[in-house]
Amino acid sequence: METKATTYSPAFHLISWIALVGGILTYLIGLWNAQMELNEKGYYFAVLILGLFSAASYQKTVRDKYEKIPTTTMYYLSCLIAFAIAVGLLAVGLWNATLMLSEKGFYGLAFFLSLFGAVAVQKNIRDVWDRSSLSEVGAVTEEPAE
Repeated sequence: METKATTYSPAFHLISWIALVGGILTYLIGLWNAQMELNEKGYYFAVLILGLFSAASYQKTVRDKYEKIPTTTMYYLSCLIAFAIAVGLLAVGLWNATLMLSEKGFYGLAFFLSLFGAVAVQKNIRDVWDRSSLSEVGAVTEEPAE
């Protein structure tokens, strides 16, 4: 297997965490202060959680394929579909919401900043990940069981 050298940028690492935490906090503070029913707040919160998980998972799967690590097509497509559903649910929810246009834009921007942060943080963690630590955490190895 070909080994690719990756560079580590502390500045990008810091900005990624700022984007993730800042996007999530901004989105959640906006939800907390919003004049909407609790079920609407729950809807937007669930969409955020689905979006964050699916974005990070999809990025990991794409990276695995790029590095020739076996991944199943079913999981790859599941991540992609979950990501599309999260974005679609947010778009439909904001389209039908009785919010001012500036509020709709606020939620959309905070949502996509959070998704960018999740993908960037996952990428950074993967870049500095030490493959030799696999056996320490009890991961599956290629050696047959005795």
